[in-house]
Amino acid sequence: KRAEMDWGIASDKKLKSITRESSFIKTCYKKTSPYKPVWIMRQAGRFSRHYRQIRSKYTFQQLCKTPEIASEVTLMAVDQLGVDAAIIFSDILLILEPLGIKLTYSKTDGPRISNMFRTNSSLEQLNDFDENDLDYVYRAIQITRKALSPDIPLIGFAGAPFTLASYAIEGGASRNYENTKGIMYRDTGLWNDIMNLLTQATVKYLNQQIDSGADAVQIFDSWIGCLSPYDYEKYILPHMSVLFRNINKTVPSIHFGTGTSTLLRLMKEAGGDVIGLDWRVNIKKAWKEIGYETAIQGNLDPVVLFSTPSEIKKRVKEILNQTSGRNGHIFNLGHGVLPGTPPDNVLYLIDAVHEYSLKN
Repeated sequence: KRAEMDWGIASDKKLKSITRESSFIKTCYKKTSPYKPVWIMRQAGRFSRHYRQIRSKYTFQQLCKTPEIASEVTLMAVDQLGVDAAIIFSDILLILEPLGIKLTYSKTDGPRISNMFRTNSSLEQLNDFDENDLDYVYRAIQITRKALSPDIPLIGFAGAPFTLASYAIEGGASRNYENTKGIMYRDTGLWNDIMNLLTQATVKYLNQQIDSGADAVQIFDSWIGCLSPYDYEKYILPHMSVLFRNINKTVPSIHFGTGTSTLLRLMKEAGGDVIGLDWRVNIKKAWKEIGYETAIQGNLDPVVLFSTPSEIKKRVKEILNQTSGRNGHIFNLGHGVLPGTPPDNVLYLIDAVHEYSLKN
């Protein structure tokens, strides 16, 4: 099995020094790299035949909670695609289970939560968060980091407090977030209690991932785009600032959300060494707005990968041209790779980014 490999041919200090000199880590810190690093959100997802073969034998939760299998999926994606970073196979909602939130995954409806918290009493019934209840994630990171080439960094991740709260309050995905925003507007005290709880849990979770061997972390705020700048500044920014201030600073952090064109300056203010951009923004204009002292990540539309190699090459060149002349751009999709994406097109994308950025 791939996860049984061991790159421990040198001291941990030596291996870490190799990782810190990787294209991905150097780019996170806006240092010069010979080419643009590229990785893809959900690069170990359902578009991969290897993933589908493994998934046919296990439920999604079994896959996430079996460290050896989660590691295997993570490593095979790197080997097959030739990306410049790995991201541990897991799910943003698993952090909710130690709190006593009942989480299930449906093939038709996605993740569902049966005991939503929408009142002070429901919040009081939750368990105290114990990060050790997520030991299977840390073990998967340890196995993966040991088997992964030292020049390929391993990314750990977590959901941002707002996105976690919206799932736990709505009971699943939502179109308008009526219950979440209702609490936010109606009961600021309860809202801050919810956000404080999730912020502190996320800090502990991410720091434990870093202690276990993650070389970078990404915070996914998948639903934050439903908020106005006013709401973000009032209800989200204070909590995200606490989160980023308390993450272990020995590794870079990536702050990613979707639908965030009006929130980018506020997200930068909240924190993160890298700001992730979705495909709805012009990457050149967005970087100028954020400020060139911060690295960026993005931002090809995932649906472009359903087109032709020539169109993919054209779009890759457009993004690379718009970010040329500056250190600090990590190439990625504007969100996760979609199920049904032709695997050959993903491979073509990775090769095109490396080839074109190396020439320029």
